Amino acid sequence: MTDSAALRLVILISGRGSNMAAIAQACASGRIAARVTRVIADRGDAAGLALARQLGIEALAVPRQGFADRDAFETELRRQIDQAAPDLVVLAGFMRVLGPEFVAAYAGRLLNIHPSLLPRHKGLGTHQKVLDAGEREHGASVHFVTAELDGGPVVLQARVPVRTGDDVERLSARVQRCEHIIYPQVVEWFASGRLRCGSAGIELDGQPLAAPLVEDFDGLCS
Repeated sequence: MTDSAALRLVILISGRGSNMAAIAQACASGRIAARVTRVIADRGDAAGLALARQLGIEALAVPRQGFADRDAFETELRRQIDQAAPDLVVLAGFMRVLGPEFVAAYAGRLLNIHPSLLPRHKGLGTHQKVLDAGEREHGASVHFVTAELDGGPVVLQARVPVRTGDDVERLSARVQRCEHIIYPQVVEWFASGRLRCGSAGIELDGQPLAAPLVEDFDGLCS
């Protein structure tokens, strides 16, 4: 596939951009038949902006505090996304809840990764919630985005053990290493035409995906 024909990605970030980098590097190496055309942050001080530029990707900020309300912010965010004409929009540590109109504009081509085994532990603070509940497993979920917070159909999950002595820092680091594996994998499925999400739900290789795929990472992401 030529560069001009490759799937076009826009990635939205709020912080360091480690998942963005994992996806961009997989594209650059040819593991994903896609290219990241633009990285957009909702914070001007997001460290991932500099990282994206180091990777040769156009990067810009649309700071939320510069707008009177969410509608105005999302209108400008959509304008900046659409300028890059993406086939897929990827949320990679983007810490904003997006409104229904925004989500509908990218229905079936808007992905997110969430640090829990959804539907468990939606929202923030998932690592602490797992530790407080005394759970023995944790993980991350790649899902298509819908208007329901962390409620869209899940494609792939990484499952990791919670170990004796784990704290938030150790557990979150283990989960994030797994995120860097499963997120590029799902993007590759989409880019290669294997994965689609429509009104009837998710299809993988032409077959309905009735439940998320789960990969166990006991040891691999230790």
